[in-house]
Amino acid sequence: MSDIPTRPNFLIFITDQHRADHLGCYGNDIVQTPNIDSIANHGTRFDKFFVACPICMPNRATLMTGRMPSLHGVRQNGISLSFQELTFTELMLNAGYRTALVGKSHLQGMSATPVEIGLPKQDLNKIQPHDDLAEAKRHRWSDGCYEQELKTTWSRDPEFEPVTPFYGFEHLALAVGHSDRVWGHYSKWLEERYPNSDSLRGPSNAIPSNRKIIAPQAWRTAIPEELYPTSFIAEETVNYLSEHATSHPDKPFILQCSFGDPHHPFTPPGKYFDMYDPDEVPLPEAYNHPQKNWPPQLAAILQEREAGKGNKNGQRAFGVSEAEVRDAIALNYGSITMIDDAIGRVLAALKKNGLAQNTVIIFTTDHGDFMGDHQLLLKAALHYQGLIRVPCILSDPGEANAPISSAGYSGTIDLAGTILARAGIQPFNGLQSKSLFDIARGKNGREAILIEESQRRGYMGFGNNFKARTLLHDDWRLTKYSNTGWGEIYNLKNDPNEFVNLWDEPDYAKKKSDLLELMVNEIMDLSEMSPAANTHGP
Repeated sequence: MSDIPTRPNFLIFITDQHRADHLGCYGNDIVQTPNIDSIANHGTRFDKFFVACPICMPNRATLMTGRMPSLHGVRQNGISLSFQELTFTELMLNAGYRTALVGKSHLQGMSATPVEIGLPKQDLNKIQPHDDLAEAKRHRWSDGCYEQELKTTWSRDPEFEPVTPFYGFEHLALAVGHSDRVWGHYSKWLEERYPNSDSLRGPSNAIPSNRKIIAPQAWRTAIPEELYPTSFIAEETVNYLSEHATSHPDKPFILQCSFGDPHHPFTPPGKYFDMYDPDEVPLPEAYNHPQKNWPPQLAAILQEREAGKGNKNGQRAFGVSEAEVRDAIALNYGSITMIDDAIGRVLAALKKNGLAQNTVIIFTTDHGDFMGDHQLLLKAALHYQGLIRVPCILSDPGEANAPISSAGYSGTIDLAGTILARAGIQPFNGLQSKSLFDIARGKNGREAILIEESQRRGYMGFGNNFKARTLLHDDWRLTKYSNTGWGEIYNLKNDPNEFVNLWDEPDYAKKKSDLLELMVNEIMDLSEMSPAANTHGP
């Protein structure tokens, strides 16, 4: 590390449901991302960077805590991050940093729809515990408001403001949700600029398209580019940087700029809608997964498609045609390029305000999307590379001769610890991060990456509350599901599309045994280490 200030600023860009290979700097020669690529040109691109869980809330909670979902408790969407869980931003706020979040948070639930499936069953013939005794940890939801991101909370009270600091963020400009149906501070901003702004939202208000829309969950939004959520996030981020440089030039900041796109529904506005021609989008190589090699859970989804029973309006993966894939990818690319243009405005503001020379920039996302791989769209508990491998770029102006790329295993779990270490802040006990700076230089790396997924609702042939665990090590991916006698093993070097499952192949019995043992070791290594002992044992 060269001679640089010990308290740098941090600017973290986060996108939502964004594959690593949907960026120019990760080898995509169609989608235009010059500004994100410029960050990579001045930093390190992590090529084996994986999520802790391929679901929004669990992985975002891991980003904030540096801990696995099984520890921080956000096992699935709909479980808010407890205020009892420490975030790295709280430590930074305590250390004198200014902390800000612009855009999507998703550390609390967004939908107020009652949960009906997969909950513990109560025996009403027994004496029921008091509310504060109903969960394994007392007062689980009685230590603050866990409804601050719900759409109903914002719609009931037009003047509503979240309680700050919000998980360590003292400044908030929230854009909650996806596509053109976003609420929070964004709704107030939009209404000020376009009264009766709901008349612009959703498929019922869509404007005519000059081509047939084939992709599911897609429409040509009536919201113009300058009023779309991506533009709000860019504007609020630029405003924060300008205000900081003017009013707080002597204090460091951490600013999270979090975009809700390119997550479905697919609604890039204006010129971005038809910027890419679906006919010129190649079909992903992994689309043509031979039917004879379909594992049981993939077969279950694709058989629903063949029977006309697939749910194309939900949140989980469904089978798609070649035309649907090409159209979805083209729209996805449009959203990504709009985000890239927004990031360009933010980077220009960083430079204009004299902050670029002391600001560490990170770009990442919360999880990927199948985007046609294995004939699927969106996401599900199938841990194919397009879903679990995400981009991560780290650019530090004070890091001399940073490696252009890193092939060492790393993941979302490492971001919190990397930022705290670079800021010179002692982490809390129980943090599970390693330093991305070390990993980039081949020091103190990870032998493997563990991915956890816990689903409340059963699907793909699994019952309610099924679990999946994946291990990535060297050129191998092993996945084991709960309550099954089978699993998956893929050699990613010889079979990058993950078509040939080697689980039952006799020649790979030793490899399966070794990977399962390594998975057990990783699970033990990532078990709880907090709290530390406060008295001497016997």
